[in-house]
Amino acid sequence: MPDGVLPTAAPVRERRLDLDRAKGVAILLVVFGHIVARHQPEGLTWYEPLRFAVYRFHMPLFFYLSGTVALLSGVLGTPPARWGELLRKRAVRLLLPFFAVGLLILLGKLAAGQVTATVDNAPEGLGIGLRHLFWDTEASPATSIWYLLVLFLATLVAVPAMRLGLGSSGLLAVGLVLQFLPIPPVLYLDRFASHFLFFAVGIWVAERQAWLLPAFTRQMGLWCGLFLASLAFAEAGVLPEAYSMLVCGLLALPAVHALVRAAPLNRLQWPLWFGRYSMVIYLFNTIAIGVAKAVLVAVGVGWTVAGFWLHAPVLMLAGVFLPVLFKRVVLARAPALDRLAS
Repeated sequence: MPDGVLPTAAPVRERRLDLDRAKGVAILLVVFGHIVARHQPEGLTWYEPLRFAVYRFHMPLFFYLSGTVALLSGVLGTPPARWGELLRKRAVRLLLPFFAVGLLILLGKLAAGQVTATVDNAPEGLGIGLRHLFWDTEASPATSIWYLLVLFLATLVAVPAMRLGLGSSGLLAVGLVLQFLPIPPVLYLDRFASHFLFFAVGIWVAERQAWLLPAFTRQMGLWCGLFLASLAFAEAGVLPEAYSMLVCGLLALPAVHALVRAAPLNRLQWPLWFGRYSMVIYLFNTIAIGVAKAVLVAVGVGWTVAGFWLHAPVLMLAGVFLPVLFKRVVLARAPALDRLAS
């Protein structure tokens, strides 16, 4: 599809399993990055380097996938007469869960803080917590759900920009400029600025997928090598941290997309299962992790280097499977809520 030529607003009928598999892998990385909220056990040396590496690329990957879906689903081709309807639907899909789960996390942390000292990133009070949750978002008590608000903003910018003829290459240029602007951490605008580029890359690649995706697969070894080298340079400090997500994130996109299109990942079913439940896992994984951590500490498994060998797998399993259980047992009884977490 030529740059700037908009697709129709008709949804894609054939489900893209490569995107679902990539989403399944990405959500596991999200949960892994959340098993330690703020402070790792004193003396633990292996977790933080791994989390640092994951944070160089896992959210750029999510925005890349979201940009791809936005193009292929026809969202970006929505005519102006239907922008109001699109805005309403995207607000219900993204902002409603953002505000609802954000408030749930805030109130849950305030309540838990009355009975335990193990609450991570505890708010100082209801008023301050609300301000941090919705305005001064650098100190948000629910930073785990920022993707929803930023994705809403990305769609809000991309739809009229594409209609006005900016095209996917123009969106790439906007994303590059935003990378270097001093955007304040208000309403997650700083995260919008740092991640819009990857959303634009997803759109750009989707327009050219007929030749780009096979090229990614053919050169998978090269892309994976460059990606791993960028992570190594970032870990060693050779690649400055200020630019590490930009470089590692961009190199991760063709590498990971090639991996999920090639054997053995393209034959495995477990990434599809995790991809299917990625929304509910994203919404509730930190709550599940917090509850599991509190239970472990309460039964005597300390937040220590020795205890972390039990905390890590238990928190990982809780962050992935408790939200799925919640969806299938509780949310399934309320179809409207179930759709929001799907």
